[in-house]
This record gives sequence, structure tokens and C-alpha cells, in this order.
Amino acid sequence: MTNILLEGYDLNAPWLFGTLKRYLRPCHRVAVIALAFRDALVKNADDWNALYSKENGCWYEGIVGAFADYGIAEEQIAFVDYFTDTPASAAEKIENADVLYFPGGLPDRMMDRIREMGLVGPIARHGGLVMGYSAGAVIQLREYHLSPDDDYPGFGYYEGLGLTDGFYLEVHYEGVPAQDEAIRRVLRERGATVYATKALRGALVVDGGRIEPVGEVLRFDP
Repeated sequence: MTNILLEGYDLNAPWLFGTLKRYLRPCHRVAVIALAFRDALVKNADDWNALYSKENGCWYEGIVGAFADYGIAEEQIAFVDYFTDTPASAAEKIENADVLYFPGGLPDRMMDRIREMGLVGPIARHGGLVMGYSAGAVIQLREYHLSPDDDYPGFGYYEGLGLTDGFYLEVHYEGVPAQDEAIRRVLRERGATVYATKALRGALVVDGGRIEPVGEVLRFDP
């Protein structure tokens, strides 16, 4: 399994394109696991469609168009829909995919829905490429931390999918005091390296245990 931890869904950014070109192939099938939505904004299928459906989803073209730059056609991309997929149909989309893609949003709610739909096993058995941005990046870790922001007013540790391990990730890093204090706390309490990806300018590739920073990434060691 190769893990790519991103800042945003602009997969064709000049600083990133050359790296992703090594991993994404025109033959690849993609499962977009779109389960990180905020409860206050998405209460039903119509609300979900307004974000991710082909007909009127505000994020649909950005996600599909980004993969198109790597030769991956629209018909090769399937979205896991919390409101219309059954656990069996969602698992089938994951099992048929070469690439799993986790969009941003709320990582803890995404984990809740993954568990609810029985998808932890199918995701863990995936042997291909796993990508995600923001929430979809940190959720790939065994344990992740979140520094205080508008969605999470207090610092916290959370359980992730455990697809990669051995470090922590501070996403959207801008050097603000809350982020720096969160990094110091992780270094002190967990004794593990923290990577901080600059907001929309950094990423990590974890391939065979090797961690490759891409773009603007800071490393903090205990």
C-alpha cells in the first residue's frame, strides 16, 4: 500500500503533479469515500448530492477533473454515497478500486460513518494506492491529533484507520500559536515525529515505509 497525504484536491498543482504522475495510471479505478461531511450541512441525500453528485455537486467537477489530468476517465470514478449505498455496495466499490480517495471535512465523523457502514475491513484489505486531503490525510494514520480550529475548539487525539503509522501530521500549517502548541504537545506526549504540511503547498508520500516530503513540509522531531 502507498499512502499519499495531501493538503487539497488540486492534484495537478505544479509542485505536486510530477510526484503523483509516478503513481496514478490511466487504467486506474478510483473510489471516492465521501463520508467526511458536516452533520449541520448534510442531513439527507439531497444535501449530499449538492456536494458530490454528477448533476449538481459543487465538489464533483473538482475531484473528477483533477483525476482527468492523469488520464483517469469520469466513468472510472465511483463515489461512496452514505445515503444510497448499502454496506455491500460500498464495499464493492472499494474492492473494485485501484485508488481510494478520501476528501476533506471532519475526520472523526468520517471514521464514525466508515465503522457504521462496515468499511474498515474492505479499506484495510485494499492493497493499492490510498490518497486523501486534510481530514482524508490524517484519517490514514493509526492515531492523529487535531489542533484547535473552528470545527474542533480543543486539542484532541483520535483513532484513524491505521493504514500508516509512526508519525503525526499537522495539516494546513501556517505557524499560528495553536498549531505550534499542538505540535509541541504531540512531541512531548507521544515522542513521535510530526510533519507539518504548509497550507495548500505540501504533501507526504509514504511508500514501502519511506516518507517522502513533497512541496513545503516541516519536520519536528522529539
